[in-house]
Amino acid sequence: MTNPEAQVIAERQLCGLVNGMADQIAEHLRQRAVRLGLTAPQATALRELAGPMTMRELAERMSCEPSNATFVVDKLEKQALIERRPHPSDRRAKQLVLTPEGVALRERLLELLGEDSPLAGLTEKEQEALRDLLQRAISRPR
Repeated sequence: MTNPEAQVIAERQLCGLVNGMADQIAEHLRQRAVRLGLTAPQATALRELAGPMTMRELAERMSCEPSNATFVVDKLEKQALIERRPHPSDRRAKQLVLTPEGVALRERLLELLGEDSPLAGLTEKEQEALRDLLQRAISRPR
């Protein structure tokens, strides 16, 4: 049987560590975005657009509401970095696709995100283990 007080302390410590890591990653992204003339949400959208996807899919990947993703995509579309195209199998939906300029900027962003990443102190294997542990923790049935 586990000690309830010890469990509470462990959860508090883990929450602090996870929040601290998330803050560092968010700040790292923000700094790289500014260097490219982007906002952090725009950089997040570009990072997540690895291929054609719907607005709903992008919003899920960005962990935001579709209306927020739409606002970000509108800005990226005005910058000629993203295009909305008809969905190949759902005529009600549109797909978001990077333009050639968007692809080039995304590649540059990914390069910058790789520089001095908050996770750079971990090996690839350690990063995978951390990801797997966090995934297991958040997907456990309640």
